[in-house]
Amino acid sequence: MNRRTAFLTTLAVTTTALTLTACGSEKPDAPAKPAAGKSAPQAPSPTSTASATTASESSGRPAITFPSDAKNVFEYEKTGDPAKDAALRDSTLGVNSVDEAIFKGSTDTEALGFYNVDRALSGAIVFVNRYIKANDTWVGETRYFGYEVRLSGGHKAYVTYCSDESKSFLKNRKTGEVDNTPTTSDSYVLYHTALTRNADGVWQTTDVASERGSKKCQP
Repeated sequence: MNRRTAFLTTLAVTTTALTLTACGSEKPDAPAKPAAGKSAPQAPSPTSTASATTASESSGRPAITFPSDAKNVFEYEKTGDPAKDAALRDSTLGVNSVDEAIFKGSTDTEALGFYNVDRALSGAIVFVNRYIKANDTWVGETRYFGYEVRLSGGHKAYVTYCSDESKSFLKNRKTGEVDNTPTTSDSYVLYHTALTRNADGVWQTTDVASERGSKKCQP
């Protein structure tokens, strides 16, 4: 079982609408996106590879902690645009906040509602609760790559990216047994996310849609 299957089922109904929005139903202030899995044209900058074992943010932002046997790795190029780069950073923290809730076995974590609101938050709560009911967590490494970011006005952003779950696996909390599932096309997922910047300058994820087994994300 792939560790995000439940989340995809919960959010599948939003896929078409969100994909259309991200692709231009609102006039963006950025050029058209390249194909997923390729970096968008950006100002020269070293690759930003962030490993989310522990994430302590600036004052007023909750710290996010992971267990030692699990991590998320985010690979993207900084664009040089402060708003886009902030949306990219907060997008990764939104992902981390959902996983932290899984690790802690609770949807009442500070970070989950800090970085996720609206349908993204309600979907995340359903997703995390399925892990809790099944008494599952996960171990290993999940890699996120192929980032593309578009702005719409000053307060909306659309971030698209891929994930590689071939090195992350479900783990039963009681027995410690790890489900070492083989790598298949379903190990790769394409995500479309919408974010809104709140009054405090935090880019909160408001909606998520995804496509498991997307050819755009497979090696």
